[in-house]
Amino acid sequence: MKEKTRENVYKAFIGEAKAYFRLLAYAEKAVEEDAPQIALLFRAIAEAERVHATRHLNLIKEVVVKDTDTNLEKSFQQEKSISENEYPEFAQIAEEEGETAAALVFSQARDAESFHAKLYERAIYHMIKDKTTTYHVCQVCGYVADAKAPDKCPVCGAPKEKFKVMGE
Repeated sequence: MKEKTRENVYKAFIGEAKAYFRLLAYAEKAVEEDAPQIALLFRAIAEAERVHATRHLNLIKEVVVKDTDTNLEKSFQQEKSISENEYPEFAQIAEEEGETAAALVFSQARDAESFHAKLYERAIYHMIKDKTTTYHVCQVCGYVADAKAPDKCPVCGAPKEKFKVMGE
């Protein structure tokens, strides 16, 4: 794929992915406001945006998605970079601007991302390749635990009930 088209496809993918999540948030708000039909409309269009995003990703998959070892290494590097560079900066700026809620979210995301990096690192070193495990994702901060959910999230303190099971 030629460079400009690839850039446009990637921009379209990002836009559609953002729209998907934005529309799901709109649907939640519509439910809160007792507008179930509008919520359903938002969810239906969100699903359409997910389809669009998937189609765009499929167009550039050969550029973005490599072999599993390469994907693991890239994911590890990205998680490490964002937890060590971007989120600390975002949190600091939020604190300086007095945005305590944003600073907390950025700090928790930073901590969760560093745990994600550790999971990828173990996978890179083949510590989990032939092992089947269940993952538990904290629905408050995004921390991921393997094998079993902790009684309390080590990042945000959420109780075990706030973890979503992946892999069962």
